[in-house]
Amino acid sequence: MTTYKSTHPTARKIIVIKLGGSTLEGLNEAFFSNFKKMQEQGYDIIITHGGGPAINNELAKQQVESHTLNGIRVTNESAIGIVASTLIAKVNPKLVYELNKAGISAIGLSGFDQLLLHANYLDKETFGYVGEVVEVNTQLLKTLLSQGIIPVIACIGVTMDGQALNINGDTVASAVALAVEAESLLLVTDVAGIRINDKFQTHATPSAIEKWIDEGHIFGGMIPKVQGAIQVLEAGVPSVQIVNDSLIGTNILSQELSKVE
Repeated sequence: MTTYKSTHPTARKIIVIKLGGSTLEGLNEAFFSNFKKMQEQGYDIIITHGGGPAINNELAKQQVESHTLNGIRVTNESAIGIVASTLIAKVNPKLVYELNKAGISAIGLSGFDQLLLHANYLDKETFGYVGEVVEVNTQLLKTLLSQGIIPVIACIGVTMDGQALNINGDTVASAVALAVEAESLLLVTDVAGIRINDKFQTHATPSAIEKWIDEGHIFGGMIPKVQGAIQVLEAGVPSVQIVNDSLIGTNILSQELSKVE
């Protein structure tokens, strides 16, 4: 993956926050208050989001079949229009409205806006209209951040010929975090991080995560999430956090950083 990168250093640090579809339904005043605190502490925020439950409802309403394979929604020609319109025209505006109502300046975006998320097919034969990120237009994001505006990105990419592609939410969040050289990536879920033996872990390292997977402590949908987190760490983002809507959870650090602490 290649990215457009700004050559000018910025004083403020960037945090990318990915909101899962199920999390979007329960956002409250305290959640948005945490955003304000981050901004006051000198952080710029970029939000990416999915919209699984809303997409499932719309697909069912229109009697379009859909299933997942290896954690990725297989998206046929009938489904891609529904997925794109649901994320861009319904989920995204609602989230932006909630942020604005809480006194936070935000603007909704998708891959179509100044080719923000240039994408190619991940594997059309297997997954249909599903994409992988090729380039992120970081100049657009940093221009908005410089004006104190939070970009809110729906996980829809676009090909050079204008075809919408559905992209996994964690994939978009990771690509954006790497492109803008974020200080941290927060993956907001409905659980407070990684739970081992009924206890949520405040910190974790890649080696510990691999051990927990082998022992069966980490399973199901948490496996691709932690594996994606490790890939982002290895690519250069200092920390990845898996948190709940109170932004409390597990901070995943590289082995080297964890030793320093």
